[in-house]
Amino acid sequence: MTFDHDLDARGLLCPLPVLKAAKKMRALAPGEVLRLQADDPAAIVDVPHYCAESGNTYLGVEEAGESQLHFLQKA
Repeated sequence: MTFDHDLDARGLLCPLPVLKAAKKMRALAPGEVLRLQADDPAAIVDVPHYCAESGNTYLGVEEAGESQLHFLQKA
């Protein structure tokens, strides 16, 4: 999946991956896509929930070894 910005949150535990993603999303232009790399097991639930609450679009997740690649689109 293509993306405009990348955020490496590997090694961080809940709620830090979502908090860092939220901060990064505020700086994006509408329509831009953020790829969030995370290895916190809670991120699989937390990231889609953040998108639903914030109005941004959750485009999905891909597995990458021990990590997850989450794709978020700015509303």
